[in-house]
Amino acid sequence: MTAIDRSPARSTAQSLARRPLILGAIGLLGLTRGAQAQQMDINRASAFIQSTGQELVAAINMDGPVPARRDRVGAILRRAVDVEGVGRFILGRWWRTANAQQQQEYLRLFEEVLIRNLSSRFGEYQGLTFSLGRSQARTEEDVLVSTIVERAGTPAFGLDWRVAEIDGQPKIVDVIAEGTSLRLTTRSEYSSVITRNGNNVQALLGAMRQQIGQLAAREGA
Repeated sequence: MTAIDRSPARSTAQSLARRPLILGAIGLLGLTRGAQAQQMDINRASAFIQSTGQELVAAINMDGPVPARRDRVGAILRRAVDVEGVGRFILGRWWRTANAQQQQEYLRLFEEVLIRNLSSRFGEYQGLTFSLGRSQARTEEDVLVSTIVERAGTPAFGLDWRVAEIDGQPKIVDVIAEGTSLRLTTRSEYSSVITRNGNNVQALLGAMRQQIGQLAAREGA
């Protein structure tokens, strides 16, 4: 990493790596590409969150080596999340200033951060369960599905999942935790790294690589 981005990038990488499991992994979700969004059916959104949540919980709780479990989580998240649309929204106006190589690298790192944030905390969150709450249309294009996440010995907490229909498939497009939209939080964090480093997108890429390294060390990979 260069001198211009070292301290801010390290600070942001450490901050992101410490974020709790569900908030860190699923919280890196943003608005989808609006041109591809269609009207979302409430029942379809609820069923999607039910099945996706069950798959994620099963992957977290399964026995076996971490790499195999991480691969399973990765497959679930790639199917459930519009990674490119999410990543582009979070990068915001800086997407247009990044060159093609930086854009490609950013999306690759973004996907890995998404997966590693979950896999690095497998041990902490074994025994997770969740239940569905109320579902309601948020706009014409997305539905808010409420859930309760529980684990023995820890307080239950609520997560609201925004689901939209993208290219004919339901996708998670945001998570609301304690009234906070995590897509906006992540967008602000990423923009802060770039602006503190002279509007240099490469600084964010460096911070993301560092974060991935920290998460990989945490999971023992």
